Amino acid sequence: MSKRHLSAGRAYREAVRPQEGEVRFQVAVEQSDLLVVAERDLHTEIAAFVAQVRGEIKNWILFHPEFAASLEPVAVPGDAPEAVRAMADAAARCGVGPMAAVAGAVAQAVGDRFAAMSPNILVENGGDTYLRSTRERVVALLAEPDSGAVLGLRIEANAFPVSICASSATIGHSLSLGRGDLVAVRAPDARLADAAATALCNLLRDKNDVNRVLDRAKVLAEHGLTGVFAQVDDTLAAWGDVELVALD
Repeated sequence: MSKRHLSAGRAYREAVRPQEGEVRFQVAVEQSDLLVVAERDLHTEIAAFVAQVRGEIKNWILFHPEFAASLEPVAVPGDAPEAVRAMADAAARCGVGPMAAVAGAVAQAVGDRFAAMSPNILVENGGDTYLRSTRERVVALLAEPDSGAVLGLRIEANAFPVSICASSATIGHSLSLGRGDLVAVRAPDARLADAAATALCNLLRDKNDVNRVLDRAKVLAEHGLTGVFAQVDDTLAAWGDVELVALD
């Protein structure tokens, strides 16, 4: 099955609407392309911080190339950089390679680092989103880029921080071993959500696999996963703390 790549302009971001007192801006550092909604423009500060986090991960990979190449968990020592340790831990819990958690790791690092400057901060990194908020939010679920998102996941105001991370065998550049249109995972930790989305999407090849995905999600709930949404062709399924809403 061939993939339909999202455009370089990431047109799906046009639907992101900052609320009163918020601004949106883009931060691009090498392959990391973030959309941020915050209470003030932190573009310069976030760009410098992302460069620092990316540098730590790249330096680790330079001396430990298996960290980037492996599709299975890789153990790292306790003195590894925080982002590297978090990625390895999430990957081990989900049974995937550490790089399955990299987008979530960068998004969460940014959200946690700048939460004191902006209690409302939403970081989207290639379809993986980490949110800190004092307000209710709705995160769109994009399974068909040509027609846009028609469903969203409502997140109540007292639930944050929350991460919604997605994996797809038909959209985007990331590696998936399944054939599902979309698996979206909800969890407080973005590294876990990112790795779990990959692991669950790997299981989804046709509608007969939906129950396998839900059963595996229930196991991963022991590690902090709180909800999952899965779509393959015209079959939809959800489990856990997932409140779906229709989008305008």
